[in-house]
Amino acid sequence: MRKRAFAFAFVSSALAALIAVTAGCAVEETPRRPDAASAGIRPLTDVEQLRISDAQQRLIRDCMTRQGFEFREAERLSLEESRTLGYVQDDIDWARKHGYGSRIQAKEDRARRANPNLAYRASLTPQRRAAYDKALDGGLEAPMISADLPGGGTIRKKVGGCAAESERRLYGDLEAWFRADKVAANLRPLYVPQVLRDKKFKAALKAWAQCMKRAGHSYADPPAARRAAALLPTAGTSPDEAFETERELATDDATCARATSLKAVGAERERFYVDRLRDRYGEALDTSRRIQHEAFARAAKLVGPRA
Repeated sequence: MRKRAFAFAFVSSALAALIAVTAGCAVEETPRRPDAASAGIRPLTDVEQLRISDAQQRLIRDCMTRQGFEFREAERLSLEESRTLGYVQDDIDWARKHGYGSRIQAKEDRARRANPNLAYRASLTPQRRAAYDKALDGGLEAPMISADLPGGGTIRKKVGGCAAESERRLYGDLEAWFRADKVAANLRPLYVPQVLRDKKFKAALKAWAQCMKRAGHSYADPPAARRAAALLPTAGTSPDEAFETERELATDDATCARATSLKAVGAERERFYVDRLRDRYGEALDTSRRIQHEAFARAAKLVGPRA
């Protein structure tokens, strides 16, 4: 299970910081026609993103093997377990089965702690361990690339070893992809506060809250419901009882989201406000999407889809 900040999309942990940092302004409700490039480049789906991630693991494994080291591909969740949870989750059947995904998250955490690559690295001599690190990501002397972020600041990334080789195999021009992708991925502070203040979105959110109240829950928004669910294991109930309550709450949440079209409204308003940024950041958005589609085409030749 993956979480991301705004897909429609935005997640509770990011919202408070975004609102505090960025003050929006009134926007004239004049939709823009997307240019020819953007019209033909859709964002990748979660399924496609997962395939790129799995292909990168395969490429790193093969590269490390050539360097004389063991490397195990990360344990994969099923496709059902790997879904992205955004600000709104309106899949009622999924909520009925998984709640908010707490048990999937616990499964991920266990796999992360039991990562065989960590144990393998720890078993190496100091000299071999240093060689392993250099083979994997270039070690301490790996070159760096950087990207300026839309809201200010700079982000840097090491580009050495098998990790960088795997990305070059998938993305081609690693620097062009990194710079465009970091701009595209960090536009949220510029549009999230505007979505949250948008009249259409606020009306849909109010309808969701009223629906939840009729179901016996008093929450202002989906993140508040999830925070309440996260506290259930500490409320003195058994794990099974806590999960059952989580599933019931998540099911009501998804049912109300579906009934009020909250996800659809949020996605439409997100597109509107992102489009307002296209004059300044459209080239980065299009470049990021184009390179991601090229990466997916390469990944599809290396690994199959998740079951």
